[in-house]
Amino acid sequence: MSWSDSSSPLSGEALLDAVTDAIVALHLREYGTFPATAETVLLGDDLLACTRGGVHADPGDPWIEFERTAASNGRGETVQTSPHHTYVDVVQRLSGRTVLAFVCNHAAGPDVWVDLFWLTT
Repeated sequence: MSWSDSSSPLSGEALLDAVTDAIVALHLREYGTFPATAETVLLGDDLLACTRGGVHADPGDPWIEFERTAASNGRGETVQTSPHHTYVDVVQRLSGRTVLAFVCNHAAGPDVWVDLFWLTT
């Protein structure tokens, strides 16, 4: 089953696999390349963490610039105004839970992205 045809909430390994597949598909659509590695884990019952490795993003990438601008302005961006809302929509649909907060960070040195989704319990 692909991440796009799931209509009932998933849990366990099925959820983790579906989120990983969905994040990789979104990454491919947005950047035109696959990450070298991707993995999703659930920490506790409410923190979903997805890592993507080997993602060589252009420092001038508008998504990266958005994150820098939001950070430098000293204000948090809400899910509704973030360009990453699609990631949140996918996680909410697959898990059947509300995403309370979303954080995406990119480390240029090792070329790793980390997406964190805090979910309702």
